[in-house]
Amino acid sequence: MAEKTPTTMTAIEITKPGGPMVLKPGKRAVPEPQPGELLIAVRAAGVNRPDVLQRQGHYPPPAGASDIPGLEIAGDIVAVGEGVSRFRVGERITALVAGGGYAEFCAVHETNALPIPAGYGYIEAAAIPETYFTVWHNVFERGGLKQGDRFLVHGGSSGIGTTAIQLAHASGAYVITTAGSEDKVEACRKLGADRAINYRNEDFVAAVKDATGGKGVNLILDMVGGDYIERNYEAAALDGRIVQIAFLNGAKATSDISKLMVKRLTHTGSTLRNRPVEFKAGIARELELKVWPLLVERRVAPVIDMIYPLKEAWRAHERMEDGQNIGKIVLDVG
Repeated sequence: MAEKTPTTMTAIEITKPGGPMVLKPGKRAVPEPQPGELLIAVRAAGVNRPDVLQRQGHYPPPAGASDIPGLEIAGDIVAVGEGVSRFRVGERITALVAGGGYAEFCAVHETNALPIPAGYGYIEAAAIPETYFTVWHNVFERGGLKQGDRFLVHGGSSGIGTTAIQLAHASGAYVITTAGSEDKVEACRKLGADRAINYRNEDFVAAVKDATGGKGVNLILDMVGGDYIERNYEAAALDGRIVQIAFLNGAKATSDISKLMVKRLTHTGSTLRNRPVEFKAGIARELELKVWPLLVERRVAPVIDMIYPLKEAWRAHERMEDGQNIGKIVLDVG
């Protein structure tokens, strides 16, 4: 480890399962980079819904991962482990991590790190990995979105939603989204949504049928679950695909499964955090090849909602839980 690197750091700890105020700054040992790993001096860290679930005691970190919350970081490489071949000390990177992001230093396998896109600062860069890895895998790899498809993403103003709208629009899909206020609906339109539905005063199934001439959508990305599952089956086209990535309205639902048969639907889902480093490395390669040029050209870009200091991570969680954010919430680590 480089001589200038301290041995202890400030990190945000979950002192016990509970509300946002259980997030407290504490002192931890700076991690040692293992073979193939980079040690990053974190400058910014993204805040995501899984962090909230972990804080509440519902989403424990995978075996071997840090118990410190935080799934995405941006910063400077200050040390490298044995066998690192791509990156060098001093380079700026952004990375997807399985935990440990809410801290001054974080270790990550070099294959799960990417160079910060040209023209991006640390705050924007820290808002990229979790949503772009998630959307790329679930919408394009698992969901098979292609040019000309009709695509519905729920929660269009979330970090996932704002990313999915932009990437789907850039791929030539017809994009429909749901959101919970007129401000959010307008934000989704500006990002490239062809039809944005305020679910508080409009039935999204009827709106989808109207927007698609009764055909329905080819692909749905859903993080709501609950009664949306049955309604997604209604909104889907023949041979439609539904990809489940979360269950904000609950993981249990009563659905008419015959629609899966009659419409020949595919309903799948995935999680990303507990997948092996090698799997995430494959997504990273695809992103660098196919999405990084779009980021550099600003054809897509992370939408930043609010920025908070690391020690006020509890405020970031309050912001996420109140549901008013449009885009990503980021911690400024310094």
